[in-house]
Amino acid sequence: MQKARRSAALLVAGAVLVVLGLAALGGGVWLIALGGSWYYAVSGLALLLSAALLMRRSPAALTVYALLVVGTLAWALWEVGLDWWPLSARGDVVAVVGFLLLTPWVTRALGGGTERDGFGRVRTDQDGETRGPRLALTAALGLAVVVAAASWFVDPHRIEGTTPAPRTVASTAASPHPPVPDDEWHAYGRTGFGQRYSPLDRITPANAKSLEVAWDYQTGDTRGQPGDPEETTFEVTPLKVGNRLFLCTPHQSVIALDATTGAQIWRVTPEIKGELALQHLTCRGLSYRRSAAANTACPAQLFMPTADGRLLALNPETGAPCPAFGGSGQIDLWAGMPNVRPGSYYSTSPVVVAGDRVIVGGTVLDNVSTVEASGVIRAFDAETGALLWNWDSGNPDDTAPLPPGRTYTANSPNSWSISSVDEALGMVYVPLGNQPPDQWGGNRSPAVERFSSSVVALDLASGRVRWNFQTVHHDLWDYDVPAQPSLIDLNLGGRIVPALVQPTKQGELFVLDRRTGEPLLPVTEKPAPQGAAEGDRSAPTQPVSALSYDPPPLIERDMWGATMFDQLACRIAFHRMRYEGRFTPPSTQSSLIYPGNFGVFNWGGVAVDPARQIAFTTPTYLAFVSQLVPRGDATTLYVQGKNRPEKSLPALNENFGAPFAVKLKPFTSPLGLPCQSPPWGYVAAADLTTGKILWKHKNGTVRDASALPLPFRMGVPNLGGPIVTAGGVAFLSGTIDYYVRAYDVSNGDQLWESRLPAGGQATPMTYMGADGRQYVVVVAGGHGSLGTKTGDHVIAYALPKS
Repeated sequence: MQKARRSAALLVAGAVLVVLGLAALGGGVWLIALGGSWYYAVSGLALLLSAALLMRRSPAALTVYALLVVGTLAWALWEVGLDWWPLSARGDVVAVVGFLLLTPWVTRALGGGTERDGFGRVRTDQDGETRGPRLALTAALGLAVVVAAASWFVDPHRIEGTTPAPRTVASTAASPHPPVPDDEWHAYGRTGFGQRYSPLDRITPANAKSLEVAWDYQTGDTRGQPGDPEETTFEVTPLKVGNRLFLCTPHQSVIALDATTGAQIWRVTPEIKGELALQHLTCRGLSYRRSAAANTACPAQLFMPTADGRLLALNPETGAPCPAFGGSGQIDLWAGMPNVRPGSYYSTSPVVVAGDRVIVGGTVLDNVSTVEASGVIRAFDAETGALLWNWDSGNPDDTAPLPPGRTYTANSPNSWSISSVDEALGMVYVPLGNQPPDQWGGNRSPAVERFSSSVVALDLASGRVRWNFQTVHHDLWDYDVPAQPSLIDLNLGGRIVPALVQPTKQGELFVLDRRTGEPLLPVTEKPAPQGAAEGDRSAPTQPVSALSYDPPPLIERDMWGATMFDQLACRIAFHRMRYEGRFTPPSTQSSLIYPGNFGVFNWGGVAVDPARQIAFTTPTYLAFVSQLVPRGDATTLYVQGKNRPEKSLPALNENFGAPFAVKLKPFTSPLGLPCQSPPWGYVAAADLTTGKILWKHKNGTVRDASALPLPFRMGVPNLGGPIVTAGGVAFLSGTIDYYVRAYDVSNGDQLWESRLPAGGQATPMTYMGADGRQYVVVVAGGHGSLGTKTGDHVIAYALPKS
């Protein structure tokens, strides 16, 4: 019976080695044919040789396997050094099988099974024949364990350093106007400057660990309702005016809360037209204005863009409409629009308030068709709603209000993100996207080419272009400018310069003189890959800033997986795609796009500290695959497959009217993990006066992104911006694990974290309550396309009452 069990153990172990060996050999030969590493084929042969020797009961099986362990370790160290996660993925299967081969069920069945000693006893493996092979394999595995343990104390991705101490920067004529009280938060980025910086200092690195939940308000508004698109998201950053918080929900409710207690004061839910062609359903925030006119009905206004293309003006005291605005408290943003399809155009982001006017952009459907609405930027009288000017990138020099009977340029680049304003300089700074379709630009006009994927400074009075800075030439990657420009006065060699900091999806932080658009940190035009799809072209060069989070180009050794086998699959996929580094054009072959259109930075942007002259940033790194699909006609659904949209929801990525549809997906392994090695997300700080990255730490865990809730701190993607405070503490809630965290701005150390009930893909904010405590508010509602847990929470944190 015992002999039969040992034979069975050998058969099982041998079968395992055969299966693993055949998989490694087959995949390895394919990889060699593609020009890749020989390791997998060689390891497959070693596994098969070990299996054959095991079946013959030869102890040499252990010796061969020991050589495989040592060879794997040497190869892994050569490829990635002491970097734990890439190192472990290369050796985990080999190590686990090695330890199984050392179990008594295997070793006792090897060698000398029929020989007897002088006393007639059966000689076992413990009598010497397998001792040498066992010791060899034990030593090899021991060495692997020692190396693995050593890698736990090494982080090759970490940059250590400190930020400059806070200092007073002399104010300029371009300071925020009107000023916002220190204890309040009046705009998406606190002020029209979009800094996401608070001058409050009650929360410090010394006491942040004591933060606790002060109140938790639930809106009752969650995704999953009929007609919701996949990207239904709770991304709002509340405003704080007086002792009230104002926020909006994905399904367009507007809510006022007591800022100190979280009690609801009023709630308004406007009736929204049904059957909307929505790609996104969100409301990132409201806009606040205190009226300069003697307006008894509405001495102040809250502006709220709706999903069916209107702009509402509400009384912050009651939530009632401000009747003077448009005659009924609203204006129709579809006025003058071509290609009217309700839901295919609306403002997902808050409008800009500047004195007596509001400036409105809007999102246009991406990659659905070539006959979409216009991306026009318009200014309206804040009191009456009358159109004051319109800037249409397809007709950029004519900003006079559009006369009746005419429409704006169809399909022009739009501004779906948040704009900034400097009222003293008289400019609004607008981040622009590109013209759909995103991945093919053969028919774009010269005007579109000039303004696509740019930050444009428009004159507040007339809407005319004051300057324009293009962040990507002939954008074929959906690298639209995603984030609000941050305005800051920089001390450059003793000279105070009004600056603009523009984060981009490709990882640049362009630091520009906001008066002229000229770079304050050097910008270099670098050669870009050529060979676009038929009928298209590629720009010969692309701009790169001296302050850049652009990752190094991927190479085969950057491929990753939970095991050697899904890593092998990623290596094969890597070599089968077109990839020539950053700005590889999309192709019918499939092109690897890195950074992908998720962005190193997205709408959350960065936070800038005017006292330290730094940017607190949250770079994310995910590769995507872009494959063009030739269209034979203008109606067939080529990319939807079984996931066809219901009712009015748009057929995304079909590009009706263009020569190509597009398939877009993250570059992931067969197990659904990113194919490129972690970390995938960081917190970092950069000196805006020099362009130097001061410190950079991986951030977040895979607790909520893996099958098992393991809190491995691997550095995970983030969507939703940070804030910084004069107390030297930064806050972030947007990682794909469900936490809000506080960081020491000076060195990046994590000070505190609190578990959230849902995904926190929104930008926090902070203010002072009526009780004298500084509050930090986080919205936890989840994000549809990220798949984070849905929720409806607005949570306030504060230090304990004294």
